[in-house]
This record gives sequence, structure tokens and C-alpha cells, in this order.
Amino acid sequence: MKKLENRVALITGSDSGIGRAIALAFAAEGAKVVITYHSDEASAAQVTNQINEQGHTAICFKLDVTDEAAVKDLFSKVQARFDNIDILVNNAAVNGSGAPVKEMLTDVFDTCIKTNLYGPFYCCRAFLNQPNLREGNIIFISSIHEDVNTPGNADYNASKAAIKNFSRSLALEVAGQGIRVNNIAPGMILTDMNKEAMENDEVRREKAAHIPMKKAGTPEDITGVAVFLAAAESAYVTGATFVVDGGLSINTGQGA
Repeated sequence: MKKLENRVALITGSDSGIGRAIALAFAAEGAKVVITYHSDEASAAQVTNQINEQGHTAICFKLDVTDEAAVKDLFSKVQARFDNIDILVNNAAVNGSGAPVKEMLTDVFDTCIKTNLYGPFYCCRAFLNQPNLREGNIIFISSIHEDVNTPGNADYNASKAAIKNFSRSLALEVAGQGIRVNNIAPGMILTDMNKEAMENDEVRREKAAHIPMKKAGTPEDITGVAVFLAAAESAYVTGATFVVDGGLSINTGQGA
């Protein structure tokens, strides 16, 4: 029996990167997958078709996670199709501005916080208010920057630190209801958020030199942990953060 058979999983921002890899992995484990995208309809359609052509089940919706009404509407549409969503993966996010605080524009800060924090809040609330929800799984895709800070990214660092404590607080609230909440904190993963490293071998080697394993990760490096957290093997795990970074976050201070 596949680990996620007969489960319905909604993964935000699953048209590319980590979200896409998780969607493919969940589908391979038997889950019915809900793909959401913000603007890249073609990529979302491609991964949806790929899953369906492999004999699994996927449906696709456009979603702006910062739009509270749109989130509620999406959950209603998915419930009309599948009755209940069993697994929510809060993956959709934007990168930091790269601007120092004294130069950061308010609307830029707002976009990061609204997407990376409000979006998961809206999705979690809609998930928890499903009328037929009896048990379930919520997984946040955070970042090592929930703890490891970098200059020029106060917006992103703050949003990910907030997600860490949001997930832990939520885990306490719903633990007695058969709902588990966990957090995955990736390090340097080769996605569009690390576009320069993806496209430039020299930049990638320079950044990888700071990683104890001496290499960047791929989206597929996240999927094993995500499947584990969504499956029965982790039935006694909640409120935890799983760091997937090749050792980068424990390398801080080496050589000081």
C-alpha cells in the first residue's frame, strides 16, 4: 500500500521548485494532489498533466495566498471535488528584497510578510474549518533563515522566524484533535529563489563552499522529509522543525 493512498493533499506554489517536487512525490505515494500557482499557468498545467498521465490524480487552481477570499473560495472548490483535504503544505513564498531596512519600501516589506506569513495563516484557518475534518497534517516549508539571519533580508528572515513559531503554536492548539503540524527548513536549494546559483557555476561553487556537504540541495532533497511527515511513520511527530541544509546552519561561526 502506498503511504498516502486515499489522501488529498493541497500544496501551495506547486507549479515549480520545492512545491512541484513535493506534489510529484505525494502523487507517487497515492495522494490526490491539488496544484496551485500564482502566475505561471503553463508550468502548473505541465505538472498537473504529468501526474495525471502517470495514472495518479491532480487538479490545478490559480491562487494568490495573500487574498483571504480567494483562499476560502479555493478550499470550497476542492471540498466540492474531493470532500476533504487531508494534507496542507504551505509552500508558496517570495524571497527577500535584498534591501537594508533603512531603504526598504513599505509595500515590499508588506508583500513578503503577506505572502510568507498571512498566506499560510489564511490556508491553515481554511483547512482547520473544514466541516468534515477529523484528522490531518499541516506542513510548512520555512527556511534555515528562521534562525540564521543575513543582512539585507530582514523582511524574509522575519517572515520565516514568524512561521517557525506560528507552526509550533498551532501544533499545540490542534494536537488533541488528531492534527499534526510540522515545519521543514531548507537551506540552499537550487530553485528560482537561488536563480544566480542555478545559472552560474562559479557562484554555485562559491556558495557551496560554505556548506559542510560541499554541495547545494535540490527540490527532491526535501521530498523524503515531506512524505515522512505526511505519512503514518511520523504519527507521533508534531511541533517539530526538520532542517534540510547539508549542515549549512550549524556551520555558522566556523573559522572565527
